[in-house]
Amino acid sequence: MSTTAATTTDIAAARFEPRPAHLDGFVHAHDGHLVDGAGRTLLLRGIGLGNWLLPEGYMWRFGPGAQSPGRSRRSSNASPGSSTARRSGRGSGTPSSPRPTSQPSPPPGSTTCACRSTPGWCSTPTAAPVRTAWHCSTGSSGGAARTGCGCCSTCTGHPAGRPAPTSTTRPATCPSCSWTPPTGSSTLRLWRDLAERYATETTVLGYDLLNEPLPHEWQHRYADELVELYRDLTDQVRQVDQDHLIVYEGSHWATNWDMFTHVWDDNSLLQFHKYWSSPDRASIEPYLRTRDQLGLPIYMGEGGENTLEWIYTAFRLYETEGIGWNLWPWKKLDTRTSPVSVVPPQGWAQIVAACEGAATLSAPSAQAVLDDLLDAVRLENATWQGDVVAAATGHRPARIPAWGFGFRGRGVSWHTDGSAVLPGIREDDAVSVRFAGDHAHHPQNPFEQTDGRPYAPEEQLMVELGPCEWLEYELDGDVDPADVRVLGPHDVPAPVRVERVARGLRVTATAPATLCTVHLTGTATDRA
Repeated sequence: MSTTAATTTDIAAARFEPRPAHLDGFVHAHDGHLVDGAGRTLLLRGIGLGNWLLPEGYMWRFGPGAQSPGRSRRSSNASPGSSTARRSGRGSGTPSSPRPTSQPSPPPGSTTCACRSTPGWCSTPTAAPVRTAWHCSTGSSGGAARTGCGCCSTCTGHPAGRPAPTSTTRPATCPSCSWTPPTGSSTLRLWRDLAERYATETTVLGYDLLNEPLPHEWQHRYADELVELYRDLTDQVRQVDQDHLIVYEGSHWATNWDMFTHVWDDNSLLQFHKYWSSPDRASIEPYLRTRDQLGLPIYMGEGGENTLEWIYTAFRLYETEGIGWNLWPWKKLDTRTSPVSVVPPQGWAQIVAACEGAATLSAPSAQAVLDDLLDAVRLENATWQGDVVAAATGHRPARIPAWGFGFRGRGVSWHTDGSAVLPGIREDDAVSVRFAGDHAHHPQNPFEQTDGRPYAPEEQLMVELGPCEWLEYELDGDVDPADVRVLGPHDVPAPVRVERVARGLRVTATAPATLCTVHLTGTATDRA
């Protein structure tokens, strides 16, 4: 496991292969793909920097009563030390914050970063722009440009953006006000102002108009209104900016694409999000089908929050299908699923309890803890977890699940005579995947490790191979087969031969074999 003190030197030395884009011109859609300013096909590899301008409560270990930014603010404002709470909420994202905290460079191997903001930062209640707050996004795009990366601007937390009880900036969950005055007009004004401000900035890749709109029953009730809002927003942007890419997300956490039946703008991108589901082609088939029907590029704009095994497999799936991706998020408190983990300051549990109304805390005590948090979130004081980035990029990951073989089909990614597939888990690949052990009950979905915890015994999967059958595992960068260990149940070495191939590694069984994990020893992530 790679968990070391995070420094810019450590991150720069991670040896992930850089993939800079050409940002002298605008990134745009062309024949179902994205191309950069030089006209080269562009595969986006990004990281989400949304923690600072949209600090969702779960990132700070808050409970149900303080999950959204608005509810977090109300809880902290009602607690002792509320003035410090407000300062703490601003401190991690204001232009005056030190660069290691507020403007981290995208991790090595990235082409993009996604910068989220809430309308409370970008505009006043009367929809007037708060231009000083835009320096946050400007700083992020400038930092990205210095590393050959682009920045995608996203509007999150607006009633039109994600009207759900876990994420809104207001108590009500009904989104009907999202397209009626004054909210509808303020949304239009906000995007027109943003597009006008960044119209000539080629390091801004595009405008992601609404984040995860209309979850649950609202996805059906207000489907037509959402389409109308998207069209109106597009019109506002195009009045002042004809060049930037426009990004549309599906409803219901960006998973429902039923609304995408026509092309609304030729220079546009469709975005889906994917968490905690089987990382296989069947799970993204509706998005692939829409791409083929409309001829528009598609993008996995938010995913992660899972084990290293799931991240590696899901992100290889995206790249195999020519889909760019964005790992979410860059940094959280006390986490194993993000590249950077913030160490909770002493007394943080009392802050959490106070925000939930379960405890009281004196103003001086609250101030001391929140001041310590401002120090803890600085990159040099946090924990760098290079194995998360390695899993996402496929660049010498510490471990690969046996079921994470390639997605290119028989004779290319695998050669087996297997047919014992598990329902809902890589069913379109004729490879024998099964649960490990003889447990009485196995979960229907074994991929719900939201905290990145190790798989429970009843969740573990393995692959069975016959003699001369093989699997390929795709990697970015060179790997010496001598550094690879393939393990079966109880970490017993499997009877296999490992060889280097063009896309990564091929593992061939020399006798009947059961595979659980492929370990790459001698890697930076393995040694840490």
